Amino acid sequence: MAELKTKQNDATVEAFLDGIENEKRRKDCRAVVDLMAAVTGEPPAMWGDSIIGFGSYHYKYATGREGDWMATGVSPRKRSLTVYIMTGFQRHEALMGKLGRYTTGKSCLYIKKLEDIDIDVLRELVRESFERVSKGQYGW
Repeated sequence: MAELKTKQNDATVEAFLDGIENEKRRKDCRAVVDLMAAVTGEPPAMWGDSIIGFGSYHYKYATGREGDWMATGVSPRKRSLTVYIMTGFQRHEALMGKLGRYTTGKSCLYIKKLEDIDIDVLRELVRESFERVSKGQYGW
């Protein structure tokens, strides 16, 4: 089985944030990092070279594949801020209806700018997802 390339590492989150060229994206990312740190009670840590994660969990699929992954996280991608909601979105339909303008992938929430969403709803979404993942209730 191939080894997962994105792992928690010792790179500094502050240096990564300082290196975000787009000032607006840097500011939005810092705001989400602060929100996630407050909600999870976990310190931010770098995962790979572009994801800031909070907490971790060990997963094991029926296929036998297993590994460690962040419980939640954020990455300042070029087109949008990507927020990692490891429980997916079906479990959070009521919140998603109140969140604002966004798109999603399997566990990725794509936000073009923080003004497009309700930050209090994002806070609750991160809290709910983090609590579920911490109890081993991850996946879609």
